Order: sequence, then structure tokens, then C-alpha cells
Amino acid sequence: MEGEAQVYSPLPPGLEGRLGVEGHAVSRATRFTEAYLRNCVQRQTRLDVQKVLTHKALILDYSRPKKDRTRRSSKKAKGLNARQKRMMKVYQIRPEHQRYDLFLPLNALWTQYIRELCGGLRHSSPQFVQQKLVKADFHGAIISVVRSKCPAYVGITGILIQEFKQVFKIITKEDKTKVIPKRNSVFSVEIDGFVSHIYGNKLEMRASERSAKKFKVKGTIDL
Repeated sequence: MEGEAQVYSPLPPGLEGRLGVEGHAVSRATRFTEAYLRNCVQRQTRLDVQKVLTHKALILDYSRPKKDRTRRSSKKAKGLNARQKRMMKVYQIRPEHQRYDLFLPLNALWTQYIRELCGGLRHSSPQFVQQKLVKADFHGAIISVVRSKCPAYVGITGILIQEFKQVFKIITKEDKTKVIPKRNSVFSVEIDGFVSHIYGNKLEMRASERSAKKFKVKGTIDL
């Protein structure tokens, strides 16, 4: 231990010059560290390098800020359920608004929508138009009941103002609203002289669900 202490002890003053030794390795490392921090760190942080090295460690990496736990987590607002919608009469149209002429602009928008959906009806094949109509939204379309198990519905024509899972609600030119069940009914839709027959049994779902459904080619449905 005594010999090891003598080996690692500092050299006597004046002996470094005679031996050609530049100085102790620790002093060189200290000078290098201070110069590096002065050139690289002090320009950005404007800190006292000597004070930082003496009193505390310098963190050169990014530290994520702490979360504010006092802030309350915002809950996502829930929509109305079916019972609340019925109580608030969301789907009911006021009697003063049940006028045929008020829905004519909606019919014009629907006609333009179908033209863009089918890419122009004049140059489209009947099969292509039929496939597009089955998945289309019919709000604003002028539809007619051509066949039904209930003879009272046959011949009713009007603008579709509301579509539900099981029924169509249309308004006629006489400003009367009619509720037509989809099941066991055949409807006709006319756009630019093109007449298409649609079976209500295939439409027994909401319009949003129908747009993503894949329909299989089946035969006609006898009524």
C-alpha cells in the first residue's frame, strides 16, 4: 500500500519541467471539461459553468414536463338515445312544415346527388344504376308505390322526407304525409326519364347501414 501511494502521489514542484511532464492527468481533464462546457453549453443556457460543476449535475437530455393532475379529464359527450329522441319529438315534422312545395329544393339536390353518384345516367347501364340506387340515400327522391300486399298503398306518390328502418315517410302533392312500410312493397324511382323498381324488402335497414352493405344478386320477390 505504501508503494502504491508513492506511485500515485503528485510530483514535487520543479520536477515536472526536468522530466518533461506536462502535468497531472486530472488537471488536464478538468481544463478540457470546463472549456467544452464553456463553448457548447454556456452559449445556449447562459449558466455559470463553474457553479454548475460544483453544486449540481447538468442534465443535457430532454425532460418531459410533469402532468397537471389538478386538471379534470374531459368526458366525451354522449348522444341522445332512442327514448330521449321520441320524448323530444326529434323526428316529428310540424304541421305547418308539411307542405309539398317546401321539399322541392330537397328533390333538386337529390337529383343532382344521383347524377354525380351514377356518373351521368345517360351513359350508365341499368344494372349499374340499380346497384348504386340500392345503396343510395333516398331523402328527397320522388317515389311511387307500384306493388304492395296492401292495395291501399298502391299508387301513392310523393317526396321522401324521412326514412326509417322499416318504413318510408313521404309527402304527396296534396300536402299529406303517408307512412309506407318497406316490407312487401315495390317502389319506383324516376330520374331523367330512367325508371327503376326497388324492392322494399332489400331496404329494411337504415340508410347509413345500407351504404356499406354488400348486396347479393337474387331473383325477384313475389308479393
